[in-house]
Amino acid sequence: MSETYKGNPKAVLGSLGGGAAGGVIAAVAGANPALIVASVVVGGLLGGYIGHKLDDRDKRMASEAARQAFENNHTGQSSTWQNPESGNSGSVTPTRTYQIANGQYCREYTQDIVIGGEKNQTYGTACRQADGSWKIKS
Repeated sequence: MSETYKGNPKAVLGSLGGGAAGGVIAAVAGANPALIVASVVVGGLLGGYIGHKLDDRDKRMASEAARQAFENNHTGQSSTWQNPESGNSGSVTPTRTYQIANGQYCREYTQDIVIGGEKNQTYGTACRQADGSWKIKS
């Protein structure tokens, strides 16, 4: 967990709200289920401290990088994004892929976001749902 989130309940609540907002925005936009869940994933990671510093294009680019990483990347292979307008950038890197007892596949990952030259890193686990989408477990 990023140092930003440790002992900061507002940032944690922002993450939860960001996740919900990301999913709602994608659903309203008519996105497919995989993109909706990727939006929830990215919204959750970007909520709070980091999320309010990114513009809408940054968030869309980060969401697409997460979708790409979870769907197609090998462990250790990053999906990156860079917004030339804002100067912000980031990457999502699956660090471990495994199958749990119920047959569900899960991916541990790191996400790096660079805002104004400051790097922020978060960690988590996302698992594939029955509909093919991904959901954050931790």
